[in-house]
Amino acid sequence: MGAREVGLPDVVPSSRELPSRVTIWEVGARDGLQNESVVVPVAVKLEFLDRLASAGLSVLEATSFVHPKWVPQLADAAELLDGLVQRPGVTYPVLVPNERGLDRALEAGVQHIAIFASATETFASRNLNRTLESQFEMFEPTVARALAAGMDVRGYVSMCFGDPWEGAVSRAQVVGVGERLLEMGCSQLSLGDTIGVATPGQVEALLGGFGDVSRLAVHFHDTYGQALSNTLAALRCGVTTVDSSAGGLGGCPYAESATGNLATEDLVWMLDGLGVETGVDLDKLVETSVWMAERLGRPSPSRVVRALGK
Repeated sequence: MGAREVGLPDVVPSSRELPSRVTIWEVGARDGLQNESVVVPVAVKLEFLDRLASAGLSVLEATSFVHPKWVPQLADAAELLDGLVQRPGVTYPVLVPNERGLDRALEAGVQHIAIFASATETFASRNLNRTLESQFEMFEPTVARALAAGMDVRGYVSMCFGDPWEGAVSRAQVVGVGERLLEMGCSQLSLGDTIGVATPGQVEALLGGFGDVSRLAVHFHDTYGQALSNTLAALRCGVTTVDSSAGGLGGCPYAESATGNLATEDLVWMLDGLGVETGVDLDKLVETSVWMAERLGRPSPSRVVRALGK
């Protein structure tokens, strides 16, 4: 049964203003698949991306040029990009960890990249093999060269609300890291709740620490079932870009407590019910996640996929 057959409830005006449209930054093909133990064939990844584009998603994070030793699932990044047929009106960002990754992105003709920073000392060490401060020495030349080449650069900040080794993370520390990335030239900053511990009040407090939220996006994991609530809080603060993963795929290979990302289907269902436009065809998206779940050999964790994908 599709979304249209079920029918959405009547749209009830929010007590606080919401954006009329939200951009969904789909991370399923990169963040969603990177933690899979069995390597997904390139042909399946390419079809996954094409199906996501057909469902109306306009930003598809395609892959990452991380070293294959660290994320074997993405060792086929160059091959995937070589075989990718890009849809008009769809952007295909690629995660680039450093200058070596940038070199590969330039060779592949990539136009949109993302860099990945840490808000905590321990995660910077474990994920980047850097200190909290020295990570910027890696990002500065990468961003400068990318901008000089005409690329758009997005910045991710992980562990914005909690760290499995350090516990609670100070708002000032997160804001400090984020503002440095914006000052370098990142066009957008995605704030990540890597282990899914945030609550709506914390989201409002962190966004308030930045003041201007026009260049901010949010990236929530659903460990404690708070991803949708946290997203709604962010939207009410003025955020208009939300990261999510089709079917709720994904986690973080360097943080064992990080469960799946916010499911794109669950996000779209909520936004449709609020009268917020996304441009996404929910039925096609559910079909895509059911298709991918079959190839991964397990059901999708998305509640909407389970409800509609029968």
